[in-house]
Amino acid sequence: MTETSFSREALSNFRICDFTGQLAGAGATKWLASFGAEVIRIEDPVREGRWDILRGGSPYIDDRRGINLGGAYNNHNTEKLGITLNLREEKAKEILTRLIQISDVVSENFAKGVLEKWGFGYEQLKQIKPDIIYVSNCGFGHIGPYSDFRTWGPIVQAVSGLTFTNGLPNEAPAGWGYSFMDHTGAYYMAIAILLALIHKQRTGEGQWVDLACTESALSLHGPTLLDWTVNKNPTRREGSPNSNRNKWPAMAPHGIYCSAGEDEWVAIACRTDAEWNRLADIIAESWCQETRFGTLTERLAHQDELDAFIDQWTRALTKYECETLLQTAQIPVSAVLKPQERIDIEPSTQNWGLWPEATHSEMGKVRVDGQPVHLSETDWKITKGAPCLGEHTDDVLKRLLDYSDKEISQFHNEGVV
Repeated sequence: MTETSFSREALSNFRICDFTGQLAGAGATKWLASFGAEVIRIEDPVREGRWDILRGGSPYIDDRRGINLGGAYNNHNTEKLGITLNLREEKAKEILTRLIQISDVVSENFAKGVLEKWGFGYEQLKQIKPDIIYVSNCGFGHIGPYSDFRTWGPIVQAVSGLTFTNGLPNEAPAGWGYSFMDHTGAYYMAIAILLALIHKQRTGEGQWVDLACTESALSLHGPTLLDWTVNKNPTRREGSPNSNRNKWPAMAPHGIYCSAGEDEWVAIACRTDAEWNRLADIIAESWCQETRFGTLTERLAHQDELDAFIDQWTRALTKYECETLLQTAQIPVSAVLKPQERIDIEPSTQNWGLWPEATHSEMGKVRVDGQPVHLSETDWKITKGAPCLGEHTDDVLKRLLDYSDKEISQFHNEGVV
């Protein structure tokens, strides 16, 4: 972006021609946009936002519904510009070509081959702009035996093996929650874009960044894969996994325990015999003095019984009462907080600025996810909500591509934009 003047925003000299959607892609370009990159989202005017299923989907801030009122879409696309191009039309392809010529990155997370089908695969992009960075992000990448398959967040977790690693003994695998790999894939994609930009700054050379969300998930398996490779220990074996206990370093008690109230919990971990002795003094019940709980080795051998006793004790206290009591004795403990408690009650989160207010053209002021990092000199900024469908089409065509008002009006009339 040679026409951009110096800015305190770290990425203000970069422009991204962005086809990403949902979270795996849109979450990546949100990071870049929040640090100043000009991210121009391209959508289809004919399908009215259906490229991204989050656009009109829940949650909502009130009773209104529509393609511009999806809360998740707004959350993942703050600080971006939005234009529409009907790429069935040659004139729209000409507009896209001109936009690519002044961009540093083309990013997308469609299934394999979609951009190539439209005439904008990597080889075609290099003809338009030789130093372009093309970033593709799909479930299985663009090479390998699975590359032609399409997938979705929970399927990625299953294929990668993550789903199998999480759960309670003798129960079905629990999985890692909704779209966990969309988040991780977005983070990896943001890092990959930045690395490609650094390489381009050093050498003037663009490149294709091919990212597979399934491989991103597999990279989180380190200890599990090593345990199998070296020790032949399967992930699911007698008593394993127990997602609320830690096998190493060994601790007992170490778990999530029920507290007073509906669906309320507290986490407790005793790393040493000294911490256990302090906890036993607080509980002050006869079972605490039993030989089977006297040492770490004994407690590990009787961990199920120990957990049952601890759980019985914590049920008489609120999670916050338990937290305060054990913190005073320097025992690792925390109330298990629900999302709304972190947002509305926890003062550290508020002081960190993690939930900024962004102003959306139709929704008004809405709280959104900020970034969990702060830079002393070039910090992130989120004040603008996600673009409404085609909200910045005329501005981008006129300001960046030098189309006249007459030409822009004709594009609208002809269904090009």
